[in-house]
Amino acid sequence: MTPESRTGDLRGVASASRQEEAPGGLWDSVKKAAVVIGSGILFLAAFGNSLTWHLQRFWGASGDFWQDLWTKLHVTFEGHHTALFYLGTMLVPTLAFWGANALLLLVDTTGKPAFITRYRIQVDKNNPVDKQKLIHALKTVLFNHLCISGPMLVGAYQLMTLRGDPCDPQLPTFHRALMELAFFSILEELIFYYSHRLFHQPGLYKRFHKQHHEWTAPIGIVCIYAHPLEHIISNMLPVILGPVVLASHMTTTCLWLCTALISTTISHCGYHLPFLPSPEFHDFHHLRFNQCFGVFGVLDRLHGTDAKFRLTKQYERHSLLTGLTPLRDSIPDTPTKGRDL
Repeated sequence: MTPESRTGDLRGVASASRQEEAPGGLWDSVKKAAVVIGSGILFLAAFGNSLTWHLQRFWGASGDFWQDLWTKLHVTFEGHHTALFYLGTMLVPTLAFWGANALLLLVDTTGKPAFITRYRIQVDKNNPVDKQKLIHALKTVLFNHLCISGPMLVGAYQLMTLRGDPCDPQLPTFHRALMELAFFSILEELIFYYSHRLFHQPGLYKRFHKQHHEWTAPIGIVCIYAHPLEHIISNMLPVILGPVVLASHMTTTCLWLCTALISTTISHCGYHLPFLPSPEFHDFHHLRFNQCFGVFGVLDRLHGTDAKFRLTKQYERHSLLTGLTPLRDSIPDTPTKGRDL
């Protein structure tokens, strides 16, 4: 072997080593995810018997009220627990999802009232929304909702009944429900981040995920506008896996599904409204494609996939708006060349 070839081999090894150790690489991401999830579990274990105990005492005053309501409903559906489960996990979240989006669609299609539109994040987009593009999106959303989400919940119910009755006559304690919701959130962040990032790989992006990114300025209803495979893996699986793993009570599952649907609607709505969670994070993802892959941003911070976002005005506005002045007015764009706005 010549000195030149040995040098070339050494350079190749060094290059491969640098790629393996590069921040944001797959192995680096897996190691950091293990730290986050492990820390989350330890946090829940440490505070599960203290903070939540006090919250449960506060909630206990109305505990009998909710149990009495559930008992009456449970007796009404005696012998028909399957119907009760589907009522709670399909009908109720559906009403929450379409109710919220009906209000948003009214604003998106009419451009009124101005009180809402003044909070638009991308002021030059969807003002009003293109109706043909919206109709096409609605067809896909309805298909995903009825033909994919529905059957997946049927499958989830079958798996949950293997470990007990998800419509148990006794409601879970506040402590139990709170701990389960925390677990669902951690699991969703983990699965959604990595599956979403996987769909941004060039081959998968072009074939599957590009459809969702047709909306560079998203609106609420397009939160489930996606290829069916993506809807299964990135939209539904991160949400329903938690209740299946814990064999959760129907009421906890219902609350979680409603929360997840309203949350993703807000993150796509295109309006940074007062007293609602900030959608700036995911709106920036639609605008720039290669940033902000997660739900809460924890894994993005660890893997550096929010580095560009943190240099922008959108990041400065990424907070809860507690007043009535739009953040675009209180934190205006800086017309500086070469800087992301």
